Amino acid sequence: MTDLFDMRGKTVLITGGSRGLGRAMAQGFAEAGADIAVVSRKLDACEAAAREIEKVGVRAFPCACHMARWDEIEPMFEAVWSHFGKVDVVVNNAGMSPLYPTLPEATERLFDAVVGVNFKGPFRLCAVAGERMFNAGGGSIINISSTASINPSPNTAFYGGAKAALGVISQAVAAAYHPKVRVNTIIVGPFATDVAQHWPDPPSAANPRLTVSGMRIGAPEDIVSTALYLSADASRYVNGAQIRLDGGGWGMGRARADAEPIS
Repeated sequence: MTDLFDMRGKTVLITGGSRGLGRAMAQGFAEAGADIAVVSRKLDACEAAAREIEKVGVRAFPCACHMARWDEIEPMFEAVWSHFGKVDVVVNNAGMSPLYPTLPEATERLFDAVVGVNFKGPFRLCAVAGERMFNAGGGSIINISSTASINPSPNTAFYGGAKAALGVISQAVAAAYHPKVRVNTIIVGPFATDVAQHWPDPPSAANPRLTVSGMRIGAPEDIVSTALYLSADASRYVNGAQIRLDGGGWGMGRARADAEPIS
């Protein structure tokens, strides 16, 4: 069974790979033997992450790209392909989810920025990577969505809409490049990344796995096994799927007051 999760000799491109869930996935893939392309807006952050990843004994390539800028995406992908000679896995992880006070106060600039990073850019990367990987023999694309796509709040309306649209294009791209390229979606709930400190109900200081009100949230490393599964031969017959990764409690009521602390 371990051979089904072996990533040695594979190349993985991760957008938003310098921090948060992207950084956790980059580390997890590297520890499974994959070479990593770390992509984000800031080259210095990519370079710092790449240096740490290389300590595992794999190759890492830092590459700057703003995922809301259509014209930057194909050159970024070609730079990664040229560096490694191939790309086996693409993880569309880069995203942004700024809150706004009320629906009328949401600005057009904020709307365009959120839709650009969470939908427009991932669509373009899916198209560019899917076509190239299909012609080269195959690959896997993982799109990182959010529970806001299925259970949105008033102040995540267009973020949830963009993530819902990402789930739709995942299925369309899966159909376009089937059976050589598999395209699947991970629908994530709240995770204890640096962004969580800006929530109205952030993780508690005493326990970063719980919000102040007591709801459980994920640690960044909790996403690694699901991403690894969807990238490896273990999921070779999984295509067009959407996997919900939120601990099962979000939208199902508040945590019990007498629940045991999470270590």
